[in-house]
Amino acid sequence: MPNPYFRFKQFVVEQDRSAMKVCTDSCILGAWTVLQPECAKTILDIGTGTGLLALMLAQKSERLIDAIESDPESAGQARENIRQSPGAGRIRVLEGDVRHYSADARYDFIITNPPFFESDLPSPEHKKNKAKHSVNLTLDQLVSVIGKNLKPDGAFSILLPAHRTNYFEGLATANGFFLRKKLTIRQTPIHAPFRSICLFGYQKPSEPLLEEMNIKEKDGNYSREFVGIMSDYYLNLEV
Repeated sequence: MPNPYFRFKQFVVEQDRSAMKVCTDSCILGAWTVLQPECAKTILDIGTGTGLLALMLAQKSERLIDAIESDPESAGQARENIRQSPGAGRIRVLEGDVRHYSADARYDFIITNPPFFESDLPSPEHKKNKAKHSVNLTLDQLVSVIGKNLKPDGAFSILLPAHRTNYFEGLATANGFFLRKKLTIRQTPIHAPFRSICLFGYQKPSEPLLEEMNIKEKDGNYSREFVGIMSDYYLNLEV
């Protein structure tokens, strides 16, 4: 069974009541996103789960973060995790379906680790299926939600399976967004890419910035790039 909690340097993520547990690629999403200059001022975290991404962004900034979650148990656990963290005063957990959410004021930035396995075999466990598969929130609907809640000069970051990235880029382009940056992630240099982290905005760049990261080297040790981005978060990981 997965560990009921994950301890970071500045906060602890309890995860026994949330369908989606802490995983390496979602941690990279949070650590990479907070370094982007576009990640500014007010932030919406769509599908916060345990509150992981909101906690990571709050650790490295003074931004105000709204974290929305449709699953009541996950939302409750996110509140508990955030309440016990140093950034508690700047994070608000909202419980509800983001498809029906309309903020009083649009956000400067949106971050999301969505349910993205639309075409894969669903799990028989309903809660995990809801969290991992696009049964309640499709990528088409997600782009629409982002457009409704993002400022005209805003941007958003998203974690995607490598094989769904081109499809989502097409959706985003059709909705007026432009790819600004993309981080392609491999487990090791000899593995094929398995995740992409993309940054989109309404302003078109001259050329999108394309980056790559290997989590580990061929010898099994964490790569220099991974250590550099995660050392402020992971225990026993130093530059």
